[in-house]
Amino acid sequence: MTNADIFDVVVVGGGPAGATAAADLAKRGRRVALLDRAGRIKPCGGAIPPRLIRDFAIPDELIVAKARGARMVAPSGGEVDMPIDGFVGMVDREHFDEWLRARAASTGAERRTGTLIDLAAEGEGYRLTYRAEGGETAELRTRTVVGADGANSGVARAAMPKAGRVPFVFAYHEIVRSPPPGEGSFDPARCDVYYQGRLSPDFYAWIFPHGETTSIGTGSAHKGFSLKGSVADLRRTVGLEGAETIRREGAPIPLRPLRRWDDGRGVLLVGDAAGVVAPSSGEGIYYAMASARLGADAVEAFLATGDARALREARRDFMRAHGRVFWILGLMQRIWYRNDWLRERFVSLCRDPDIQRLTWDAYMNKELVRASPLVHARIALKDLAHLLGLAGPWGRRA
Repeated sequence: MTNADIFDVVVVGGGPAGATAAADLAKRGRRVALLDRAGRIKPCGGAIPPRLIRDFAIPDELIVAKARGARMVAPSGGEVDMPIDGFVGMVDREHFDEWLRARAASTGAERRTGTLIDLAAEGEGYRLTYRAEGGETAELRTRTVVGADGANSGVARAAMPKAGRVPFVFAYHEIVRSPPPGEGSFDPARCDVYYQGRLSPDFYAWIFPHGETTSIGTGSAHKGFSLKGSVADLRRTVGLEGAETIRREGAPIPLRPLRRWDDGRGVLLVGDAAGVVAPSSGEGIYYAMASARLGADAVEAFLATGDARALREARRDFMRAHGRVFWILGLMQRIWYRNDWLRERFVSLCRDPDIQRLTWDAYMNKELVRASPLVHARIALKDLAHLLGLAGPWGRRA
């Protein structure tokens, strides 16, 4: 075995996080292998904010639809429209992820198709064993490993067995052929979000347009709750039970970052493997790619210095940038998603112009917006009144 046979980095998982890490490291001249399972498509609403489009140079041809607003639906059926000043891009993960992998390859990353079998420390690096596409067993040797292989990360299980597991919801969606605009309540430029206990006892259900197709899905951490039954119920409710179903997908979605992302030696987790999906909203694409970019910086520092402490900086930098947002969103989910009484009040709160403006500004730009103290005071008082039942769900006194 010579140095020429050893990769600087093997990235396991070719979703947005893995493909981003592979591309960033290959651009720096590192020898990178990107290992991904064949035919993997993650269930996802597919919404990406303008900040992601700018930061990661996403071309317009990947945007299959542009959402100009959202509609939130309460347990009672009451609706709140939240128009957007601008748009949220919608992508189809089948094509979006492959484009990201192809971009990584164009920067010099070497693609491998297969499923991880084993990861073991070897000398100053690691040996990965994987089952290749044809069924044969193959090996890769590397100085460092980036685990971007999802919430049930095989890299984490092998290299960081004591890292623990984070709570997650299991998401399921069906990609259907989009109906003509105006059929029923369907709007090809609007994301519909359903906060109804019958559709999800602890999360939400959604209808997100993808141009020629539409994602209809839900998520829940409750064992025994029928996700497929919920999606069937939602399709009947909105008159899409007869729409052609193109594919069905399910996967666990983590809702809290792991306390540690590295093994102290040469393995680093990013994306879902690190738990970076936003609570309350379930948004993961931007945070996956942001964590991967920070992870690539940390791996580069480690490769340059040999100091494994450099790997810790990925999580530290991510939490400095986004930890407060994750804390606030987690608090929102724990408070407002507990039952339909609270969900009703949560949706009604979202009629408020101050809340809508702050929500969209924070989502679109991935920063907490500094509003005037008076605006925050008004929002806090409205939150408290609805939470305590001092105000009815639609502005009436309870």
